[in-house]
Amino acid sequence: MKKFYLALLLLGIFVGFLSSCSDDDDNWTPVPPTVTIESENGSFSTLPMESIVLKAKVDNPSETSLAWFVNGQKVATDSIYTFTAESIGNYNVSVIACTTNSRNHASTSIEVHGKYKYGTFIINESTMGSPGNLIFINPKGEVTDNAYYLENGGDLGKQSQDLFIKNNKMYILSQNGGDDGGFLTILNAETLKRERKFQEELNGQVSMPSHVAVLGDDDIYLRDNNGIKRFQPSSGTVTLIEGTKGARKNTMAVADGKVFATVKNTVVVIEAGKDAISNTIEFDGNVSGVIKASDGNLWVSDASGKITKVDPKTYAKLGSSTVSEEAKSLLNPSYAAAPSITAKGDTLYMSALKSTIYRHIFSTGETKLMVDAQTMVDNVGIIYNTCAVHPITGEVYLNSIKGYGQDYKINNISVFNFSGDEPELSANYENHTAFPAGTFFTYNFE
Repeated sequence: MKKFYLALLLLGIFVGFLSSCSDDDDNWTPVPPTVTIESENGSFSTLPMESIVLKAKVDNPSETSLAWFVNGQKVATDSIYTFTAESIGNYNVSVIACTTNSRNHASTSIEVHGKYKYGTFIINESTMGSPGNLIFINPKGEVTDNAYYLENGGDLGKQSQDLFIKNNKMYILSQNGGDDGGFLTILNAETLKRERKFQEELNGQVSMPSHVAVLGDDDIYLRDNNGIKRFQPSSGTVTLIEGTKGARKNTMAVADGKVFATVKNTVVVIEAGKDAISNTIEFDGNVSGVIKASDGNLWVSDASGKITKVDPKTYAKLGSSTVSEEAKSLLNPSYAAAPSITAKGDTLYMSALKSTIYRHIFSTGETKLMVDAQTMVDNVGIIYNTCAVHPITGEVYLNSIKGYGQDYKINNISVFNFSGDEPELSANYENHTAFPAGTFFTYNFE
């Protein structure tokens, strides 16, 4: 069906193409396209009501006339066209270049997306008995505090813990539920507008839920004090997955359409629609982290000091690399709710609950101390959860608070750049967090 509509759109553009050029068709002969579309800022995505300046570049010495089309409708005839749209969606932009006896065209797709589709989220657990909240940092480094309240006029459930994005929906899990968000809140991932919440359905069915992973609309997996449970919103059914008792309070990974969770020295595999684990992968030490790699495989860290790459299809171990002696302790399981490792490509970072960040390059086996945050940032007293590397920029985020009591209000979201010879503090956002439960990059869910 999509191909049919695309064919109609291209036909419409071609008709417009014919009517936009000279009527002298007797000498017309087609030539290879020599026109291209360039974006002034290099981007082909934007927010509603913001603009992208497009330029038509024509490689032809003859006099050329131009016509721009958006979704088949003619919009301009200059060499420069400023694109703006009110609504979220994908727009086909084409330009037709005409000379006396030739016509050429180029087209591109422009994505108009919601404010929250791309960027970095930090979940605030908040103080005991208080609702959690959500911080958003956009690609320009601009911070939106309490974004959920801003978009919905209510609070997330108490002690918000984890976040997952699937099919343009965001799932936020709160340990104690209540308020506007309940135990589980489903939002539009671009606008953060709440679509559904689950409170009564999960009340008494889950015990202090801490993490969420999603395979589909009716395959939502919640880790709580009793194990991992499959929640089916269509029926309200909550089923304990056999074999997951003792699942660690830590992030679950999704790869190859399966959920991977840690239980002692193993990673257990959960397949959609099944009420028991499908496979178990054993490691030398207790597992401290399982995350999806950029190539679709898995990274797994364990207390023996090893980082192992695992094929999520066959469960084969594709290789292991041991970190240096001084960094081994960072791969011990701790009470951190986030994995002990974070990765961009084959470069992994680890901090545990310390102010020191180490880098380990899997392909070479090199481990290196990159920075002690206390030497570059004021009021770094307690590291709250583990570091996280941005999958696009490679910058490493670290959340810290000055201390407990009222000192938690003095805090930092520190962003480090390790691309040069010396560590650089790219950004430091002060006093935004309230016991941050984790850092989440939207790009990791694509």
